Amino acid sequence: MAPTFVFEPPSDEEYSDAEEEEQQEEQQEEEEDEQQEGVKPSRPRHSQSPWDFAAYSETVAEEHARRSTTSVDFKISKALQQRSLPISDPISDDDTSSGSESDKQEDYKPEDDEGDDATNVSDSKSFFSPSDGASFNANSFIELNLSRPLLRACEKLGYTKPTPIQAACIPLALNGRDICGSAITGSGKTAAFALPTLERLLFRPKRVPAIRVLVLTPARELAVQVHSMIEKLAQFTDIRCCLVVGGLSLKAQEAALRSMPDIVVATPGRIIDHLRNSMSVDLEDLAVLILDEADRLLEVGFSAEIRELIRVCPKRRQTMLFSATMTEEVDELVKLSLTKPVRLSADPSAKRPVTLTEEVVRIRRMREVNQEAVLLALCSKTFTSRVIIFSGTKQAAHRLKILFGLAGFKAAELHGNLTQVQRLDALELFRKQGVDYLIATDVAARGLDIIGVQTVINYACPRDLTSYVHRVGRTARAGREGYAVTFVADNDRSLLKAIAKRAGSKLRSRIVAEQSITKWSQIIEQMEDQVAAIFQEEREEQALRKAEMEANKADNMIAHKDEIYSRPKRTWFVTEKEKRIVMKAAKASNESEKHSENEVISAQQAEDLKLKEKRKREREKNLPRKKRRKLEAAREMLDEENQNEKSDGSGKSKKEKTGMPLVDVAYRRAKAVKAAKKATDAGKIVRKPSKKSSSTPQRTQSRTDEMQDLFQSDMSQRKQNRKSNGAGKNKSKNSFKSKSRYKRR
Repeated sequence: MAPTFVFEPPSDEEYSDAEEEEQQEEQQEEEEDEQQEGVKPSRPRHSQSPWDFAAYSETVAEEHARRSTTSVDFKISKALQQRSLPISDPISDDDTSSGSESDKQEDYKPEDDEGDDATNVSDSKSFFSPSDGASFNANSFIELNLSRPLLRACEKLGYTKPTPIQAACIPLALNGRDICGSAITGSGKTAAFALPTLERLLFRPKRVPAIRVLVLTPARELAVQVHSMIEKLAQFTDIRCCLVVGGLSLKAQEAALRSMPDIVVATPGRIIDHLRNSMSVDLEDLAVLILDEADRLLEVGFSAEIRELIRVCPKRRQTMLFSATMTEEVDELVKLSLTKPVRLSADPSAKRPVTLTEEVVRIRRMREVNQEAVLLALCSKTFTSRVIIFSGTKQAAHRLKILFGLAGFKAAELHGNLTQVQRLDALELFRKQGVDYLIATDVAARGLDIIGVQTVINYACPRDLTSYVHRVGRTARAGREGYAVTFVADNDRSLLKAIAKRAGSKLRSRIVAEQSITKWSQIIEQMEDQVAAIFQEEREEQALRKAEMEANKADNMIAHKDEIYSRPKRTWFVTEKEKRIVMKAAKASNESEKHSENEVISAQQAEDLKLKEKRKREREKNLPRKKRRKLEAAREMLDEENQNEKSDGSGKSKKEKTGMPLVDVAYRRAKAVKAAKKATDAGKIVRKPSKKSSSTPQRTQSRTDEMQDLFQSDMSQRKQNRKSNGAGKNKSKNSFKSKSRYKRR
């Protein structure tokens, strides 16, 4: 490979005016044709869409035909045809009934706010270099010193004026500075790092092909979107971009990486897989590393993979981090080996878009069963199109998809249990308005820019304020209006306080009509049998599919055994089992933090904790005496260690060796004595003289000692003879207690 290159300073002299002349000629010809037809030439031409999810994989129909399976929509339509009694439509009932209640809206009245936590930013100020010269205002992209091919692409996409984050980031990125950028969702962060990177790549040494830019994203769909955006911006250049994500063809990605594209857009796991197992793929000539949604990539699930990629990348590189909620922890940023990065915050991280209307639906403790009915009541009357619904789990998202289909709503699902083809197809359907509702997990919470999303419904309350900001950021983007509705249970009081503090007086509380909730709960009860039938059909299909895969695998192993075993074995940076263990540990730590003393827990949680402690005590009472003593001894030792740690702050108690409980020591010694007695009685062990006797001068044995030794040896010989006579051969060795019982008889 060639040595690492240095970008040359950009100059527009290398580009001729031929492209611009051709563009002007095309526009003149189009205007002349329109005038001849009698149509007035329209100046604002239709802008090109930057996203195209359908071009990345085969269609869902082809996949189902290849796998010999059927889609969920087919199963739902089949269930609707087999329905014996038609279910009454609550939409028409609500419209016709004159005395029906309507949803009420009122100002949210927050509870007593707790004191604000003071943030200490003294360390971060010393870590980041000052951004005094950065300007957040620019009238056009021409002012940012971009080349003509990129300006032409921006015009084609309909970008006229740079956003604040773009105006601040592009000049600094062109100078090769490390950047930590944050701005509100929908402010154009993708173009903020794509445009300066493409501008620098226009002046690369073209004779030496190499991977020069690596863009990392936490989700596959976000990687597809970023790749599509970069390709549209680079459509008038010779820069090549490659997509490397899980779920798509591994061989096609290997071939693309071997051709050395200029830009690679990837998810961390798949790019590490290629670096370890694909031949002639490396990052030796990497010049720019970009982390989109950087705060998510620095979390537990991705931190080890990011550290591995940082280790592989060359130290002399430009690093750019972007997110709507950028981390302030300097320790995490130091791991990325940034060199005096510039902190660009176009908008405060917690600032809400002006055009966003935030609402809360309180789900009381006894009404949590009717949460699905509340959602369907809202979607049937108020939010009827262009809605993203976020659920907590994959299973809940799939169930909601079936319920929506059986209720007659057009919905698509997006979660981890689907194949990549199905996930991209769901996004494309929602983008083209083929469906009204997209039911998704947090896979769709970050970065996805789907134009025209009117409402976001948080069916499952998000874990924290950061995930809430990203979920809500799918709507009210780029100055458009949007609604955000969050279902809040009694256990989510702390998050509700944070949302109320963020939204201020603009947070509204929505009360759904009781009549529509009861109607929808009755309908859901009627649909339960059909939902169960669809789940059963899916399980059967999955079992058949698994059996077919196993059979095909066995056939391939027999037919191509030599070829398969001749290949080098694939190695993994982190196995699936290790990932699960890490995720479980992270969840456990989060739960322990949640149940800290400072945090207020609900009455239901307190009752559950009391019940758990009570059951634990009852179980301990029923334990045998030996185990009870062990537990008590272990608890005493833990209490002593805690007291020592509290009393001695220097940490000397930690260095001391922790001993074994006294009950265990006594039990083991008694066992050892019994075993030694048995062995000596059987004549298997002849007792050696102790070490003390060897060290002391040898004395002549007395007559009594000699007689005792002779007597013991004689008795051991007799016992051996008795056992060898057949009586003891067939009998198994009994325990110490059984022998004593036999003697009593």
